[in-house]
Amino acid sequence: MKRPAKARPASRTAAGGRKAAPRAVDLSIAGRFDRAAEDVGNIVALDHVNLLVDGQRTATMCYLVAMGFTRDPYLMPGVDLMWVNLGRSQFHLPNGEPQILRGRIGIVVPDCAALLARLERVRPRLACTRFVWREYTGHVDVTCPWGNTFRCHAPDAQYGPMALGMPYVEFDVPAGTADGIARFYRDIIGAPATVAAGCSGRVATVASGIGQSLRFRETKAPLPAYDGHHVQVYAADFSGPHRRLLERGLVTEESDRHQYRFVSLAGPADGRALYEAEHEVRSMRHPLYARPLANRDTTQSNMAYRQGHDALPV
Repeated sequence: MKRPAKARPASRTAAGGRKAAPRAVDLSIAGRFDRAAEDVGNIVALDHVNLLVDGQRTATMCYLVAMGFTRDPYLMPGVDLMWVNLGRSQFHLPNGEPQILRGRIGIVVPDCAALLARLERVRPRLACTRFVWREYTGHVDVTCPWGNTFRCHAPDAQYGPMALGMPYVEFDVPAGTADGIARFYRDIIGAPATVAAGCSGRVATVASGIGQSLRFRETKAPLPAYDGHHVQVYAADFSGPHRRLLERGLVTEESDRHQYRFVSLAGPADGRALYEAEHEVRSMRHPLYARPLANRDTTQSNMAYRQGHDALPV
């Protein structure tokens, strides 16, 4: 039996066989969408924060048992350096003189009530340290054994689809520097940056990936000296910022073909140093870019084990 031929879609042609002009877009429909809200900018991911600690045992109790993060099962298995996974970001914790980030590190956790229960269970084991926490409306502030602040939030639309991760790192900066810092990231790094009034001063916010940002909050309080901690980001345009930093003498390390570092955030026009915070900048061709990270489901236990629930989807 002969099958009927499939009908071909009608060709859009004008009279005389000429191809018809493209159909005009309905501007009333196009205006419904904020296309700029979909922009990511040059920094495509805030990957890790590196902080020296003076004891891996204490770090294990804080970062793994209390906070509920996961030790990377594949890399850095020794006793001198631990890589800790939280969603698609990490903490890198080498042994050394403890470092304290001047500000706070934003954390999204799946369940704040479960976090509070874990913090309470670990309290006796960390009693002789600076470990403490306080619950506020909308977040929990946890101070690690060495004095770093983790501001913990439940998942929220402002952090995109993140169920566990590091949505922001917020630095305390001297009063009067937020606008210059925003210009530094816009003009030198190529990252969208805005400045807005905050409850305690102006805040520069730098887009640093989907649902991620670097924040710089002005304060009139005296700031401790910078102690060498660093953040690591991935950049889509890797060479452009490098060229502009190099022209200003701001590159501090030429690590390898995939990575370089800088410390000083300087005004693009006058070169005035505004703030110090080491940035480890990697290209998207770096072998570790978008590496899948193992994350455990902290509700899993040997006493109430559920097959297939060891890993937490992120």
